Amino acid sequence: MTLDRVIAVRTAKTVYRDGDLCVKVFNEDFSKADVLNEALNQARIEETGLNIPKIHEVTKIDGKWAIVSDFIEGKTLQQMMDDDPDKKDEYLDLFVDLQLTVLSKTCPLLNKLKDKMNQKISMAELDATTRYDLHTRLNGMPKHNKVCHGDFNPSNIIIAKDGTPYIIDWSHATQGNGAADAARTYLLFWLKGDTETAKQYLDLFCKKSDTAKQYVQKWMPIVAASQSVKGNEEERELLLSWANVVEYE
Repeated sequence: MTLDRVIAVRTAKTVYRDGDLCVKVFNEDFSKADVLNEALNQARIEETGLNIPKIHEVTKIDGKWAIVSDFIEGKTLQQMMDDDPDKKDEYLDLFVDLQLTVLSKTCPLLNKLKDKMNQKISMAELDATTRYDLHTRLNGMPKHNKVCHGDFNPSNIIIAKDGTPYIIDWSHATQGNGAADAARTYLLFWLKGDTETAKQYLDLFCKKSDTAKQYVQKWMPIVAASQSVKGNEEERELLLSWANVVEYE
């Protein structure tokens, strides 16, 4: 295996290209359970028929865990949006269609979104009253079993040279309510400072899925709280400010 071409460097992991393969190498102190869970998620998503890179093996390289999968030649949707702003509406349209395709699938063995969010809310730097309200709101939300990507943003979509879109990075995949996944995507745009695209995305998602905007907005404090336990300090403060916006009956 030749790891001489770095594709991307992320927190606690480096992604390399080796011919037709993509090799994601995790730092030595990265949780073995998290690596294996990510690989298992990806393998399970493969079985749904969605266009994703196929896993070839989970291995160790120089004492570090690594996941080896297909390398997809192409550009991310984010790169395409940046390179050709005039086509942004067209690309955003494709983006929402892809998310709805993901949400149309089921995968019964994935972890449940509500379980993961309840766990994260318990860990959030919020006072007990706010955490209680968020747990109560989460548990009262309709229970669905749709495939939720968990980090659906234009950087996680690669458009191959023949125009085929591939969705990557399934480490956060769960089964649950699609409106929660939409709330997460909205917050991702918002955290980047792109509030205009965040609003445009939400309008388009709600229109195409025939979902009330208020319903997605009800998920936002819950999603913000659950996401606040990771990320940098600035992001955490912004997310906690969202999480504190709890409606009181």
